[in-house]
Amino acid sequence: MNLLVIMDDEHNKKVLGCNGHPMVRTPHLDALAARSVCFDNAYSSSPICVPARAALATGRHVHETGCWDNAIAYAGQPRSWAHALRDAGRRVVSIGKLHYGSEAVDGGFTEQIVPMHIEAGVGDLYGLLRDPLPIRHQSADLARSIGPGESSYTRYDRDIARRAVRWLEEEGRRRQDPPWTLFCSFIAPHSPLIAPPEFYALYDPAAIALPKRRAGPLHPWVQAWDDCYRFDTHFESDAQRRVAIASYFGLCSFLDHHVGMLLGALESAGLAGRTRVLFLSDHGDNLGARSLWGKSTMYEESAAVPMMLAGPDLPAGRRVRTPVSHVDLYPTVLQAVGVPPPADEPPRPGRSLLELAEPAPGDEARWVFSEYHAAGSVSAAYMLRQGRHKYIHYTGHAPELFDLEADPEELDDLAGRPDMQPLLGHFERLLHTVCDPQATDARAKQDQAALIRQHGGAQAILARGGSSYTPIPGEEVRLMSA
Repeated sequence: MNLLVIMDDEHNKKVLGCNGHPMVRTPHLDALAARSVCFDNAYSSSPICVPARAALATGRHVHETGCWDNAIAYAGQPRSWAHALRDAGRRVVSIGKLHYGSEAVDGGFTEQIVPMHIEAGVGDLYGLLRDPLPIRHQSADLARSIGPGESSYTRYDRDIARRAVRWLEEEGRRRQDPPWTLFCSFIAPHSPLIAPPEFYALYDPAAIALPKRRAGPLHPWVQAWDDCYRFDTHFESDAQRRVAIASYFGLCSFLDHHVGMLLGALESAGLAGRTRVLFLSDHGDNLGARSLWGKSTMYEESAAVPMMLAGPDLPAGRRVRTPVSHVDLYPTVLQAVGVPPPADEPPRPGRSLLELAEPAPGDEARWVFSEYHAAGSVSAAYMLRQGRHKYIHYTGHAPELFDLEADPEELDDLAGRPDMQPLLGHFERLLHTVCDPQATDARAKQDQAALIRQHGGAQAILARGGSSYTPIPGEEVRLMSA
């Protein structure tokens, strides 16, 4: 069949009507979920844009791609699922955000339409600085750029939607074999938290409940990250925080509107009966939980993602609890369009969602992995999810352990309990089957140190300044320094 992949950016999986959110309006995604297999425990391979997208493209973990952060982007190796499809003679087209090294990078697509790549071809150099961590003064923009209005990102998303609808309409007229794959990647609900007025108006900030606050001191690794970003300190009041959350909700509804446009175009073009649709995000957003904003943590708000797969041959409305992650996309895409995995490449860690949609004995023991080596981190963080438990390993710091069935809000860290030591040992052994956590942390820092030297050293990067978001195609980079 054809495959339409719809991706958005920084979507907290809890902020969907189909996932039980009491306020947010996402009718088109809810309708898609009703006819999809929904993967309730889906995770980002790394809760930040560039590393996550490299893992998603290649089916390989971040420590395998070497795309550690938002300044070390995918450059065409390892080969992607788009390469495999193109080599098999299939058309595979992208519209919107890719976040690769540049438009010159051969990511495997037969065509890139209005692609967004890392800023100025170098990305977030500020994020390379991890010892000591700088204060990211540019993060003040999160609290300042909120409320109703239009931004370059909302204009870009409108353009992406128009182009994708036009592409589907033309494809409906062509009706040619072999099957195609379209990767359509939006920005919303990524900050700036400026929502088009008609979508912002759906939410009354005064009616929004503030998210959970800190139950106690933050984990030291998380505290160091927060001391670097300081997002919450820039809000002057809870009323301002509510406006920011209302804006995020508005952007989720804005994104949902565009998903509806694409699904409507697919139906009108006569393509729905032979097209599978996959929806997912690159990572989540803390959205004020624990007084944290943005991504970068391994808590559910940030590391978990929405993921659903629909098609005329798939069960409708099925909820699958088996953990999945971005690395499962590579085998999924290939199986969905009938292209065998390249015989000359080593096996990848993922498994097709088409297979996982039909849970089999042993799936309950499946576990998935995420890692973070990017901006604001003093050391590597690794996450493993298996069954009801989530384990977070912080290199050089004590771990965290949560029972997500008994404690879905992750308020009770079990890692210090004597009776949990065997389970901690189990997860530690699983982690070592994926990578050596200390050696991987050291390798990431070595690669980042080399790039810092290449750009003139830490002081030169600090003097250059950083940006609060990647500019859209044709937009100038806006750098801010202390």
